[in-house]
Amino acid sequence: MRMAKRLFISCVLLIVGFVIPAAAQKVRKETIESQGKKRTYYLQVPATATPDHPAPLLLLLHGSGRNGLSLMDKWKDLGANEGIILVAPDAIASEGWRTPDDGPDFLHDVVSELKAKFAVDARRMYVFGHSAGATFALYMGLFESDYFAAVAIHAGALRHDDGFIVERASRKIPIHIAVGTVDRFFPLEAVRATRDMLVTKGFSVELVEMKGHDHWYYDLAPKINADAWTFLKQQKLSADPRYTQYAFK
Repeated sequence: MRMAKRLFISCVLLIVGFVIPAAAQKVRKETIESQGKKRTYYLQVPATATPDHPAPLLLLLHGSGRNGLSLMDKWKDLGANEGIILVAPDAIASEGWRTPDDGPDFLHDVVSELKAKFAVDARRMYVFGHSAGATFALYMGLFESDYFAAVAIHAGALRHDDGFIVERASRKIPIHIAVGTVDRFFPLEAVRATRDMLVTKGFSVELVEMKGHDHWYYDLAPKINADAWTFLKQQKLSADPRYTQYAFK
């Protein structure tokens, strides 16, 4: 009888051991007050994030017409397996991201709130974006090159007149770009031009050209995300992050 009771207790503890991490990794919808406006973001925190083992943080910037959950859904399994704090904010207008409404200050407010609540590895904070979110991720990485360790994007590019933004980056932030060879929204030539603009200025850029792939991210998200994370997780700031505040017109 005693042995059966001990076996029952052991099974209960084993089940609880699995349930607690799963609950800790549940995606939550959160709100924050930023620049006088109520903003929404989606959050997943791994159970492994502790003061002794702080976790990397990844900001996910969604494409036009969608919200943060559209990227969170595609990243949550990888985030749980890799122990990443995932945060996917909504742009103030779903059709796209804008400066200064959506960043850098709004993103900094979100990250600051998370750093106050959870064990974040401040030298391993990254940005990933798709489409409109990809281009905005490039801008945010260049504006805040001493704050984010690296940027990875799918289907995005800089404009030919964005050279002044590249010039103002105080650190040559590492960048990973994935694009389909038949993407009609971000043609391969435009993405290669972005790569060339950055490389000419001394940036390290990894460009992955996906043969026959178009703009649609969601079906190939597991591979795109895995490749992006393989790149990102190797990058780390050499000093504590430094945030720069700008006065935008």
